[in-house]
Amino acid sequence: MLLRKIVPALAVMVAAVLAAPATAAVAAPDRPAASTDRSAADPAAPAPAGDSVTSTAAEIAAAAAGNPVIVVGGLSGIASAYGPLASRLRVDGYRVWVYQLPNLGLGDIPTSAHAFSSFVGQVRASTGAAKVDVVAHSEGGLVSRYFIKNLGGTSSIDRYVSLGTPQYGTYVANIVKFLGLGSCAGIVACQQMSIGSSFLAGLNAGDDTPGTVRWTAVRTLQDELVRPVDNAKLADGATNVLIQSACPLRVVGHLGLVLDGTTYTVIRQALRDEPIRPNCFAL
Repeated sequence: MLLRKIVPALAVMVAAVLAAPATAAVAAPDRPAASTDRSAADPAAPAPAGDSVTSTAAEIAAAAAGNPVIVVGGLSGIASAYGPLASRLRVDGYRVWVYQLPNLGLGDIPTSAHAFSSFVGQVRASTGAAKVDVVAHSEGGLVSRYFIKNLGGTSSIDRYVSLGTPQYGTYVANIVKFLGLGSCAGIVACQQMSIGSSFLAGLNAGDDTPGTVRWTAVRTLQDELVRPVDNAKLADGATNVLIQSACPLRVVGHLGLVLDGTTYTVIRQALRDEPIRPNCFAL
């Protein structure tokens, strides 16, 4: 049964990759302890106890004065796909940039991380901000995390929020080879996201959450591309959020994490350093 669910999703992913343009561009900005699973920060509280999707004027002013936010796309994720998420953040007062992975994330993840490092430097220089916050989808979470862990990013990233990132790999990547499509159909990043890859072994060696960065990892039970779902979690003091732990009837897929209202309330709470209480009825 699971295989029948995964194969169509995989076919969509491969089709998207093959249909993607050969080159990628960065979207121009509009404006320059033990691991804790906070899926249900207060299990006794009712599910709709999360914040609303409307900010007060004071909250908007505080966001505008805070860190710039970089939304980092995933594999085959064009910048425009993250426009709705960026728009939500801008309405809440944040200065937002969308970063499209080089070559749509098909290539080597460490190489993409080096390019991301340069982009972070550009945002900091243009805004005068000492640090930025990152909201990263799928592979973008690995690119951002590699930058933080291995390229000195602990000094320039304040908050890290990953959405459906295969922190410990996904067997959807492994299954491509099983289906006879070769080693991830020749896609380097796919190979690196396979469970047991040398890339992930290196990335996950030692501390998952180095530095003073505030780490949040969001996952969903209906993720078609990150299997097992718990491979999207981080250890070593991260706040791990399973959407359905607080909102059991909420259906959110891999791409849906970028568009879902409940997920957005989690993102916003993480950026504000607030207790994580997902709003199950947010649109």
